[in-house]
Amino acid sequence: MMKQTIRILYFAIIMALFAGCGNNEQGADVNMIQNPNSAEGYDNSAKMPQIKFEKDYHDFGQLKAGENISYSFKFTNTGNADLIISNCSASCGCTVADYPRERIAPGEKGYITVSFKSSGLAGAQLKEVYVSSNCQPSRNTLRIAANVR
Repeated sequence: MMKQTIRILYFAIIMALFAGCGNNEQGADVNMIQNPNSAEGYDNSAKMPQIKFEKDYHDFGQLKAGENISYSFKFTNTGNADLIISNCSASCGCTVADYPRERIAPGEKGYITVSFKSSGLAGAQLKEVYVSSNCQPSRNTLRIAANVR
């Protein structure tokens, strides 16, 4: 008797799960996240910012140990909505990025200044700065390189 009750309960649970997976084709409003980059491709009509860097890599060349140096990466908002940079984080503590905190309107230019401290380092160095913004993709990477002697 107990086995039969367990089987019936198991069967009822399985049926309830399958009933919830039905296809709703009766015009029900389904709330979906709207992403301009979908399986159908990029929607150019969506109001989105777009960050375009003149270059995303800079090589400082040879540096003496202990030198502090910086480089400003120039970018343009080539999209059709305000660009907001929410954060810039570096791959190590020897690298720091300063970025604009205000909105960048479409067509406007800006700079992200990356500072590198070479004290305590030796040899070839490659550091990355991760730029988080309201663009698609939401994260871009800037790279700096140096050979510390």
